[in-house]
Amino acid sequence: MPLKYIFPDPALADEEGLLAAGGDLSVEALLTAYSQGIFPWFDDNSPILWWCPDPRMVLFPDKFRISESLHQKIRNKRYHVSIDEHFSDVLHHCAGVRRKGQTSTWITDEMRKAYNILHQEGYAHSFETYYDNQLVGGLYGVSLGKTFFGESMFYLMADASKISLYYLVMLMKHLYFDMIDTQQSTGHLKSLGAEEIPRARFLEILSASMQSPTIKGRWCAFIEMLHDQ
Repeated sequence: MPLKYIFPDPALADEEGLLAAGGDLSVEALLTAYSQGIFPWFDDNSPILWWCPDPRMVLFPDKFRISESLHQKIRNKRYHVSIDEHFSDVLHHCAGVRRKGQTSTWITDEMRKAYNILHQEGYAHSFETYYDNQLVGGLYGVSLGKTFFGESMFYLMADASKISLYYLVMLMKHLYFDMIDTQQSTGHLKSLGAEEIPRARFLEILSASMQSPTIKGRWCAFIEMLHDQ
């Protein structure tokens, strides 16, 4: 049976990384895109746009680094972290974060609906950070094979999103994931150990990563394992 969704060769993307326009945000379309290193990024004033930038920023779990002060915040256990408990709330808060070059949110209502469905299907996951039982930070992304595609982070208190990222990295190490795709280059991510690699290398790693089975379903139970480490 022919594939319903066929994307252009990522090497055909323009200098900004734009590869294609149009289509839809169905589960099949999104999974096909992510498995090929392509992600959607657009706003309400444009059609669905598909990207595959070169170079690509990624975080290899073993290269993650955080400050001693953040380690201390994690050790003193004043913050509580969960996984896949409040995906929609994390998505809502992330929608308030503006990406570089955009004045309006790229997490449109259409995107929210699509990623909530991906979450229900067991492919999209959230990490949530709480302080005094209040959600103060988090992140969400998509997991396929041995790659986690980070989509967005938010914080309402200093370091809250970094704490969520810390637990994501710890889980990626435990599950022997190859990389966390962070998509776009930022100084903040570089300070945490992320690096830019050529698109060709990214796609090579991704192709090998896609040979591993995807860990589907809610990841709630993983947090207890991480707390016990």
